[in-house]
Amino acid sequence: MNTRILLSPPHMGGFERQFVGEAFDTNWIAPLGPNVDAFEQEMAAYVGSRGAVALSSGTAAIHLALRLLGVGEGDLVFCSSLTFVASANPIVYQGAKPVFIDSEPNTWNMSPEALRRAFEDHAAQGKLPKAVVIVNLYGQSADFKPLLRICNEYGVPIVEDAAESLGATYYSKMSGTLGKFGIFSFNGNKIITTSGGGMLVSDDLAALEKARFWATQARDRARHYQHSEMGYNYRLSNILAGVGRGQLKVLENRIQLRRDIFKRYFEALSRIDGVQFMPEMDFGRSTRWLTALTVDKRRCGISAGELINVLADRNIETRPVWKPLHLQPLFEGCAFYPHEPGFSVSDQLFERGICLPSGSSLTTEDQMRVINLLKACLNRTVKVTG
Repeated sequence: MNTRILLSPPHMGGFERQFVGEAFDTNWIAPLGPNVDAFEQEMAAYVGSRGAVALSSGTAAIHLALRLLGVGEGDLVFCSSLTFVASANPIVYQGAKPVFIDSEPNTWNMSPEALRRAFEDHAAQGKLPKAVVIVNLYGQSADFKPLLRICNEYGVPIVEDAAESLGATYYSKMSGTLGKFGIFSFNGNKIITTSGGGMLVSDDLAALEKARFWATQARDRARHYQHSEMGYNYRLSNILAGVGRGQLKVLENRIQLRRDIFKRYFEALSRIDGVQFMPEMDFGRSTRWLTALTVDKRRCGISAGELINVLADRNIETRPVWKPLHLQPLFEGCAFYPHEPGFSVSDQLFERGICLPSGSSLTTEDQMRVINLLKACLNRTVKVTG
């Protein structure tokens, strides 16, 4: 009972050893190599994009996407507020300023109503953004039809931050292919992992080739080392790409396992007054990368923060929902557009939200341990301290 239950640990499938072994056998240990090329091709084929560039992180992918779109000093970029800081840090790397857009309650993702008001205000000021970063949270796509309509109306391109939603769908499209550029993360807690890594995808092959050039220190085609532009050390290693190739082979299985885990949580807890799970919209498939729910203390008698503490005391890792970026000290003074004037959906989700252990290697026995403790807390049979 004291074994630690983690939120979303890596889950190896067995194929990784084959591709990593090939890298060792052929001495392709240095960055780049056959695994990198194949991983890019296989990822592009899976999501249905024309091309892909394997990178050191999803953050690097966002950074390159913004640079490709010409984001620079003094520019504005609209960005989802309910997300990890990596969605917005690259905006600052480029000397631009983020404007944060609230979530809407149906998907927890970017609010079209808030985005519309932000565009109207900035159009009136003659200062449109250079790009809009739209994040897909916890395995579910944002509702892109209205968001695309608004962005197209103003001629502003979208960077789709699909770091948390590889394998999700939006109608007939795969997550990551709705914007001009899509980005994925293969961090250790993601649905598939390369330990650390990311991918930039697009149908614009010329742009991807430019990103590939920048990501390899922008080395000119010359016998000697010559550089005419600023570049970055952003490419994924051949060994880690081998891990990614093995993980990609079991992605659909991992999605089903996480959806099964969500279903068990939902069946056990959804009837408890004051508990609401993150909705799944009928426009596509959520991967349920993390099972997320909200807890109303007035009805449950316990807050999300108190629940997290009780679980931590029992060696169970949970996390709050992301703290909105407009509340972060780093972005103090940046503009924020709530879903409705005077009401922020993301603030409420942060206050009430909790993410439960959701790793695809989570056993039914361990999940029942989590469920039974949650039931005891929500039914007020476990004393809450602190």
